[in-house]
Amino acid sequence: MGEKILSWEVAIDTDLFLRLGAALGVGLLVGVERAWRQRDDREGGRTAGVRTFGLIGLLGGICGALSGESYAPWLAGLAILSVAFGAFSYREGVAENNFSVTNLVAAMLVYSLGVMALHGDLAVTAAAGVATAALLASREKLHRTVERLTWVELRSALLLAAMTALVLPVLPNHPVDPLGAINPAKIWKFMILTAGISYLGYIALKIGGPEKGPPLAGLAGGLASSTATTLALSRLSKKVDDNLGLAAGVSFAAMVSVVRATFLAGVVAPPLLAELAPASGAAAAVFGVGGLLALFRRKPGVKASNEVSVPFELPAVFAFGALLAVIMLLSAWLSKGAGAAGIFALAAISGLVDVDAITLSQARSASEGGSLSIAAAAILIALAANAVQRGLMAWSIGARPFAVRFCIVSGLALVAGGAGLIAARFI
Repeated sequence: MGEKILSWEVAIDTDLFLRLGAALGVGLLVGVERAWRQRDDREGGRTAGVRTFGLIGLLGGICGALSGESYAPWLAGLAILSVAFGAFSYREGVAENNFSVTNLVAAMLVYSLGVMALHGDLAVTAAAGVATAALLASREKLHRTVERLTWVELRSALLLAAMTALVLPVLPNHPVDPLGAINPAKIWKFMILTAGISYLGYIALKIGGPEKGPPLAGLAGGLASSTATTLALSRLSKKVDDNLGLAAGVSFAAMVSVVRATFLAGVVAPPLLAELAPASGAAAAVFGVGGLLALFRRKPGVKASNEVSVPFELPAVFAFGALLAVIMLLSAWLSKGAGAAGIFALAAISGLVDVDAITLSQARSASEGGSLSIAAAAILIALAANAVQRGLMAWSIGARPFAVRFCIVSGLALVAGGAGLIAARFI
């Protein structure tokens, strides 16, 4: 009788293993943070630690696998887990007289991420797990930040959030004028970008503190407005004996302004970077070196107080939006009627007021099929006009030693920018 050979072919679902492993990993990651935070508690005194959170994540994954297309099984599991975990957390809170819902929410989130690992994007699940653990681990820092937060800062943050989440979605995302230049949604995005950059500059200055003086004020102020920074530090130069520090501050503000304009143009129209970088990079480098040389020659111990009262002024943001709309409209009209010469004239005039508006306008034009060379030339003309305007402002308002230093640096930056442009064209 022949021997009967039995063979089994086992099909292993590697994707299922990977997803269950991700569910377990998220639970372990959050569990490590929870166990570390409660490391001083007596053994058996914690509601959940590494093992429990790891099991909760795996439980979510298994419930997700068993649920298929139905929501009922994993929702039932979430409800049972919430009641059971909540009861144990309450007993722990009574024993320690320390009531907190964080552990319960973390457990519910880990379970839900376990389910998501089975039915959703693994990368998003992993990112959400890391964000959860990081948020839990940042409790003390977040609490200290909230304690130091002023009403003005909170209001500005809420305004920025409202501009982004409430107003932007309802604005028309198409041209509303006969020339096809005014897109309300795009203009609003630029306003949000400007307000956000101003907020970052405010935070940078606040973190460094007023003792860091004009150099930090210039670096932070350049993000918001190099013109406003130049005006403030020029006025201050007649009140304090820190001309070198103030000259460094305005030089750094000018450097940041050039880099910021180039960056904004590159974000809207990436091909513009290659057109702008040789000239703007050379000019920014001269401003940066000029600021550093002034700092090296600065007397030690000299400080000046520089306070920024609010992260950004809403009327100024709206004024910028209106200016941007006008410049976009004029740019579209001039490009059809006066050609490149009209755009260059507009750039020179706009640069005396604000660089961002003409930069964003021309970058938008380039991104929609306009001439890269004309857009780049217009932006560089605006940057040059803005540099001249800052130098004239420092000369007319500031103390003479301060103004002379800054004007020399500005002149060298203009020469370097022109040399960079010529080198890029002919070398």
